[in-house]
Amino acid sequence: MAHIHTNPGEHDPTASAFIIRTDTVKPKLLLHVHKKLGVLLQTGGHIEVTETPWQAVCHEITEETGYKLDQLKILQPPVRIKSLTGASLHPQPVVHNTHNFDPKGIHKHTDISYAFITEGDPQNRPDEGESVIFRWVDVAELRAIETNKIFENVREIGKFVLTEILSTWEAVDLADFEN
Repeated sequence: MAHIHTNPGEHDPTASAFIIRTDTVKPKLLLHVHKKLGVLLQTGGHIEVTETPWQAVCHEITEETGYKLDQLKILQPPVRIKSLTGASLHPQPVVHNTHNFDPKGIHKHTDISYAFITEGDPQNRPDEGESVIFRWVDVAELRAIETNKIFENVREIGKFVLTEILSTWEAVDLADFEN
């Protein structure tokens, strides 16, 4: 989806996925090179006006990575509301933040970030037109990425997911949440 807010100070709502591969010697985080910015980012994109943040992150994962949703589990805090009467329950995000998305600080994204785990390669390829330059990085490699090659907030959230969330939150089937 194109940016729906294009004036200075306006914010586009986005949803993103920090996907961790757990079948490797050290857990590794998936990053891809953003086609326009040339920096490493997590999977994600704009929330369409007809979808929830949870629906947005699910469609961005399949489009950008080729992962089928049944190849993933979402990390969730052990203490959480597990059902609601008369409402669709969505997973707990790792973080909800607003950040500059362009070098001049004019365009902003308000992002809801989720953490996922997987134990294999994607079953499909990314959709036509998506970035195909991926890097799987462990926490040491994430720390070592040059400053001009990654947004600092992406590095910080990635480190938090790898060092804190992965060991303290539980893996839950995506089918537990309405998509």
